[in-house]
Amino acid sequence: MFDNRLKIQTAFEDQNEGFDDFEQAIPLLSEEEERKLTESEVPNSLPILPLKNTVLFPGVVVPITVGRDRSLALVREAYETDKIIGVVAQKDETVEDPNPQDVYEVGTVAQILKLIKMPDGSKSIVIQGKSVFEIDEITETDPYFRASVKGIRQVMDLTGIELDASMRSIKETATKIVNLSPNIPSEASIAINNISSPTFLLNFISSNLQVSLSDKQQILEHMHFSKRLEKVMEHLNKELQVLNLSEEIRSKVKTDIDDQQRDFYLRQQMKAIQEALGEDSEQQEVAKLRERLKAKKGVPDYVIKDAEKELQRLEMTPSASPNYGIIHSYVEWILDLPWGDYSDDKLDLKKARKVLDEDHYGLEKVKTRIIEYLAVLKLKKDMKAPILCFYGPPGVGKTSLGKSIARAMNRKFERFSLGGIHDEAEIRGHRRTYIGALPGRILRAMKKAGKGNPVMMLDEIDKVGSDFRGDPTSALLEVLDPEQNDTFTDNYLELEYDLSKVMFIATANSLDTIAPPLRDRMEIIYISGYTLEEKLEIAKKYLVPKQIEENGLTKKLIKISSAAIEKIIDEYTRESGVRNLERQIGSVCRNVAARIAGGEIENMSVGVADVSEILGKRKFYSDVAERTTVPGVSTGLAWTPYGGDILFIEASVSRGTGKLHITGQLGEVMKESAMLAISYLRARYKELNIPEDAFKYWDLHIHVPQGAVPKDGPSAGVALLSAVASIFTQRKVRSTIAMTGEITLRGLVLPVGGIKEKVLAAKRAGIQKVFLPKKNEKDVDEIEKDVIGNLNIEYLERMDPIIDLLLEEEPVNDPDEFFNVPDSHKKQVQSNHVKDTHEELAIMKNN
Repeated sequence: MFDNRLKIQTAFEDQNEGFDDFEQAIPLLSEEEERKLTESEVPNSLPILPLKNTVLFPGVVVPITVGRDRSLALVREAYETDKIIGVVAQKDETVEDPNPQDVYEVGTVAQILKLIKMPDGSKSIVIQGKSVFEIDEITETDPYFRASVKGIRQVMDLTGIELDASMRSIKETATKIVNLSPNIPSEASIAINNISSPTFLLNFISSNLQVSLSDKQQILEHMHFSKRLEKVMEHLNKELQVLNLSEEIRSKVKTDIDDQQRDFYLRQQMKAIQEALGEDSEQQEVAKLRERLKAKKGVPDYVIKDAEKELQRLEMTPSASPNYGIIHSYVEWILDLPWGDYSDDKLDLKKARKVLDEDHYGLEKVKTRIIEYLAVLKLKKDMKAPILCFYGPPGVGKTSLGKSIARAMNRKFERFSLGGIHDEAEIRGHRRTYIGALPGRILRAMKKAGKGNPVMMLDEIDKVGSDFRGDPTSALLEVLDPEQNDTFTDNYLELEYDLSKVMFIATANSLDTIAPPLRDRMEIIYISGYTLEEKLEIAKKYLVPKQIEENGLTKKLIKISSAAIEKIIDEYTRESGVRNLERQIGSVCRNVAARIAGGEIENMSVGVADVSEILGKRKFYSDVAERTTVPGVSTGLAWTPYGGDILFIEASVSRGTGKLHITGQLGEVMKESAMLAISYLRARYKELNIPEDAFKYWDLHIHVPQGAVPKDGPSAGVALLSAVASIFTQRKVRSTIAMTGEITLRGLVLPVGGIKEKVLAAKRAGIQKVFLPKKNEKDVDEIEKDVIGNLNIEYLERMDPIIDLLLEEEPVNDPDEFFNVPDSHKKQVQSNHVKDTHEELAIMKNN
């Protein structure tokens, strides 16, 4: 809070007056002397000396360096006359040539005690404050400021015991600050305690406070002694708190250093004692690690060599060194990993098949592939494990299937999700140079499994990202390549590790986001959505028993009929998997559990009527109810990562100039399919009885509902053709049919994907007949017959017979009458066409 050097000491030391001690440097005014000084008469007019960084208080002596021309002129003239000047502080110290408005109005009358000429032409003066004044008006500005002023009498409003207590308090606080501050000489406390005048004591301390100039100015401007004392004590207490905290920190740091020295000394003593007893804790730890290394079977020679090298480094490294922990952790990782330690596979194919059937209903392709692998493994013991990728909509059991495979093969199961991973180090690990470095997820999973041949599931492989930290997909190329993964190298371990016996199973909802090189390394097994019959069986065998157990019920307390489950599937879920179905069954079980716990019922058989009461109104309705009976609407079949769905395509016409408008967030491929359909109809308009004017004087608008959802792909070609043909021929599309297939300009219908999902979607929507490309017949053969049921499937090779197959025979309106337009409209369109042609020719000519 005090200036680093008390100003008065500096003042007199600069004058080389030869003061022997600090006390001599301070003019210790008695109360009478101080009263005479402050009550001296204030002249009506004073030369004004602006100061940059100083507020002068009455009675206080300060040194001032004068360098500005105005200030030099003022000091020279005043020193030759009465030596009395007015001192005011500048509001902004950066102003070199202040104006009258740049200085405070309240200042101090000062007497020049000494003037010293400096070698650089400036002058230093020592001045002493006398009394406080206020500027009325600046009367002159040249050669220096002169102002008319009036004196301000500062009021002493404390007396007796209260004044004595205040004096004692401020002296004690100031003395504490002097004792705590390393920059203030200890003699300052003696000088402060020898000051008898309360006003001078307060002014002296105020002058030496380490606060802003504006704060000092506020203290000077307070007229009452008590107010000034309150302000000064506030600043002194703040400074005392800061100094106490600084001292506490210094003491704590010193204590910490002493503790470290003490710990080091004790550690050295303990080490000496252990050596004398023939013991060494660090050596014992290294010996334990070395014993573990020798006892571990199957470790390759190059790993043993590297581990032994690190153990030698560990012996030479002090335990207090940061490298000790790094080396120790590295060796432990080597010892914790399974090197050549494999689980014994169950090669009983019948038992393996039984386990797979117990856990999952259907999924014949997957089960057959696992049995094939076990069969080959039984014949060829050293075969490399396959790299599988289960691909299909959510909720069909991809993740749980991995657990069943591990159980069927008697292997450990490890799973981690790749969704949202952006850092390559998540797969390969960080180098040991980084603080807190660890191996990647692959080796962490191997350590957790404890065996070298677990079933490792890489969940959500289609959701891996990449950014500036690297591309995890590139790291997975080595992991999932049977030709490379026997020498997988993690950045942390920096040793080759054999992953060839690990059975990797990836899962994905979509193949589009998986990099082609990575996709090429995996055997893709598609797991399609479940049919109603499959969902019913899954619910009865797996979901209902699971939810009964999880909700504290038993089979005696609750029974859910097959009809009730069918109602839940049909009216409360719309999905390819069974995840939401399980949630709805759980809701039914919880409702029954609440009734039984509340004493309302003892047990319950849930029927069709109870489902609506428990789950509320039905959430999904058949899409058939949404169809319209007007021309221009067709029903297509679409595939999504979440299963199949039906897709309505709407077409309408309005008078115009033959333009095409396409809406519904369609992709480029789908837009091209629409243009193909129009080109096909234009070429065959006579055969289809479409008036030629329909293409010239009518605009066509194609829209696919659910406009917020992006749509693309060529499989909507047949449905687009049907909708456009329907609007131009005014014949409605048959309401009980749906279709899918890609079209070409040559009139061919090409095959598309997702046939099973599309067939299931058609069946859910109540469709009676589905038209598919002829080349997709093989895909239909792979669908179980009970899935197709009574759904009629017909195949198309060319577009020629499509119109009669898909459209009703009789038109709703006569096309000639419907598309008839007045001659005036035709002339207007032709005129606009000629005008547009001329404009285009003009532009071409100018170019």
